[in-house]
Amino acid sequence: MNLLKFSRGGVSPLHSEHEGKTLTEKKPVVELPAGKTVSIPMVQNLGAPCRPVVTVGQEVGVGEVIGEPLGFVAAPVHASVSGKVIAVRDLLHVNGKLLPHVIIENDGEYRVNSALKAHTWEEVAALSPEALGKIVLDAGIVGAGGATFPTHVKLSIPADKKVDMLVINGAECEPFLTADYRLMLEQSQDVIDGIRLLMQILSPDKALIGIEDNKPKAIEAMQQAGKGVPGVQVCVMRTKYPQGSEKQLIEACTGRQVPSGKLPADAGCVVVNVGTCAAVADAVLRGMPMVSRITTVTGAVREPKNVRVRIGTSFSEAIDFCGGYEGDVKKLISGGPMMGVTQFDDGVHIVKGTSGILVLNAGYANYPDESSCLHCGKCVYACPMGLMPLKIDLWSRKKNWEMAEDYLAMNCIECGSCSYVCPSKRHIVQGIRLAKAEIGRIRREKAAKQKEGGK
Repeated sequence: MNLLKFSRGGVSPLHSEHEGKTLTEKKPVVELPAGKTVSIPMVQNLGAPCRPVVTVGQEVGVGEVIGEPLGFVAAPVHASVSGKVIAVRDLLHVNGKLLPHVIIENDGEYRVNSALKAHTWEEVAALSPEALGKIVLDAGIVGAGGATFPTHVKLSIPADKKVDMLVINGAECEPFLTADYRLMLEQSQDVIDGIRLLMQILSPDKALIGIEDNKPKAIEAMQQAGKGVPGVQVCVMRTKYPQGSEKQLIEACTGRQVPSGKLPADAGCVVVNVGTCAAVADAVLRGMPMVSRITTVTGAVREPKNVRVRIGTSFSEAIDFCGGYEGDVKKLISGGPMMGVTQFDDGVHIVKGTSGILVLNAGYANYPDESSCLHCGKCVYACPMGLMPLKIDLWSRKKNWEMAEDYLAMNCIECGSCSYVCPSKRHIVQGIRLAKAEIGRIRREKAAKQKEGGK
């Protein structure tokens, strides 16, 4: 078989240990019972936050809107349990900031109060792309792979762009994580139903499902579920990180390259995660907003599992459900080891983008001290974006944001491949993240000044 792959850079983390996925890849998804309370963050997407629209003492039902978006690039937030709102206050978020949360006392009844309607396929056939897109918006669907970009925005294609390819991300290239894998095995029809709905919105020529060759059972399941659906095709890709990144996935599946500084739509593509597809099916066919997700809880826990968990459940509850911590625990990560975010506290709460909760012991988490850059070029060879990470990191350390920008820091996808291969153990990706944040700040300040000057 001629395996598909992207052309430049990439790494194979934990390849000798089967990417760390053996801990949970054979574990069917189990329901994690919601606790006495859920604390639902009002920031769950890339873009604008939401503002709480409920008050303390108010009774709410599952699927009821509790947070309204403050911009177009945002998605509403819904109650994941039924019960009484007991507080609206700032709590620690998975992004490390204190942000507003709506805290609901769970009455255990799970009464549904969703404004969405469940549609039959006959009813779906009569809906316009705009009507379906509105359902996706109202359901609060965001990218379930971790990026959390609002899905309705992806589906709002500018008039001057033509999208003819829908690319479905089933790569799950992050080590340890198996949430998407189990979803494709256990709910393959839901994923295909979501793809059909997205195809009705976008009218692409094809829908290509990219899956790495380390997931043969998922490949078979999706091929069987997609039989008879015109235009749907499974693309088998070589296992290589970061195969699941949008630009790399597009290149592997279609042979197209997204131009520097542009979006997938500029290459005629829209990329959607398999979990997002299943959420679209839930919204349109069952009338249920995005109030839960599958999350892999793995690493140094006694019973690693794939769990269906309600949004607003704490990390500590999920870890306790998996038997608690095991051994000498050193690090807690939201997501995977390459692109995940290290947490200070296991009291933070699961959001729509929490694909995994990874606990690392001393064997994995002990990171050596940095030493001087050897100028070996390994980070350049590993970079899937064709950048010079060592140079961007150098200018970041010197706080020369202009030079970092000249070396295309903003093109970095923060995959961590550079840091992974660095023999000097330089904190390269952290330096690039800092540079990107500062470049973004400077750009915003310039735009604000220009706006003021134009008045």
